[in-house]
Amino acid sequence: MEKSKVYFTDMRAGVGSNMLQKMERIVREAGIDKIDFKDKLVAVKIHFGEYGNMAYIRPNYAAVIVKIIRDLGGKPFLTDSNTLYSGSRSNAVDHLHTAMVNGFNLIATGCDVVIADGLRGKDERAIDVNGEFCKAPLIGAAIAEADIVVSMTHFKGHEMAGFGGTIKNLGMGSGSVAGKQEMHSTAQPKVELEKCIGCKICEKNCAHEAIKVVDKKAVIDYNKCLGCGQCVALCKNEGVVMGSTESGIILNYKIVEYTEAVLKDKPNFHVSFIMNVSPECDCWAHNDAAIVPDLGIAASFDPVALDQACADLVNAAPMLKNNMLHDKHEHEHEGECHHDHATECDHQHDKFHVMHPDTNWQIGLEYAEKRGMGTREYELIKL
Repeated sequence: MEKSKVYFTDMRAGVGSNMLQKMERIVREAGIDKIDFKDKLVAVKIHFGEYGNMAYIRPNYAAVIVKIIRDLGGKPFLTDSNTLYSGSRSNAVDHLHTAMVNGFNLIATGCDVVIADGLRGKDERAIDVNGEFCKAPLIGAAIAEADIVVSMTHFKGHEMAGFGGTIKNLGMGSGSVAGKQEMHSTAQPKVELEKCIGCKICEKNCAHEAIKVVDKKAVIDYNKCLGCGQCVALCKNEGVVMGSTESGIILNYKIVEYTEAVLKDKPNFHVSFIMNVSPECDCWAHNDAAIVPDLGIAASFDPVALDQACADLVNAAPMLKNNMLHDKHEHEHEGECHHDHATECDHQHDKFHVMHPDTNWQIGLEYAEKRGMGTREYELIKL
């Protein structure tokens, strides 16, 4: 298969070359103008950020994409689907409020926000892809019925998928609440009793009342657990972890099939922001310190190549200090490495695996390639 083109611009900016201008340049160089947007409804799939999490994409970037699409004759709307877990985006009313508070509104971005799966996450469309794990993924109706999909992704780590990139943004993010439940159904967590301190943070934040602290130890009711992973993300003692590597692999497979459903028969284009690369998902009401410096913006028609390129860029970047990656790296190599900043030892490890050792992000991209969604082979074109 021929290599896909991934366009990239770094964070260096100056007079007449600010980051908004640089983003527009790479998006146009990557070929977004080749899409026929005339009078088409365009779903701009983005994550609006959970309230309290500050690592999401700035709405200023969304405004640039919106203007490009409008200039090309399209009718864009910003969109995301509701969440499976409790939080500020689990229904359309709270979701719209959170988007507005975080700056995603008509005044700031130039277009409206549409919650793809409706008021309670039940407005969905089944799209047949004959998947091995999900035959007909349940996609938020507004995304499913759009003519064109453009994704804007904050690239970061992820406690269940390894990293959250374009495929994660499209697949998990576009699934209705029932769709998210289908994807998470095999990803149930487990309790590490020796590490659990009985703090009850998991119990207080479980939307499904599936976890309780009994005799100072967390206990999971698997008849209620939907595998959303909120307890895994919130436990800072590693008292609750992924149930098995296999469950994480299947989750990645399902996300791929959901992404395939989102993009089926639709022109599509993708932009990834390798900034504020936090160790975990933007879905939590907090974000830990970035693991690498801000690297830049990448764009491509190929979501597989784009995710691979972003992962490679992060893994090649110097590791910052005072974050989850640094803590785990120091723990794993205590007494072995005494270098101060960007060192060879930083590059010997998959940063995402160091942070989340039970995950395997590579398997998801391999499966996406197998499903014909793109290729992991890419040419990085730096502008």
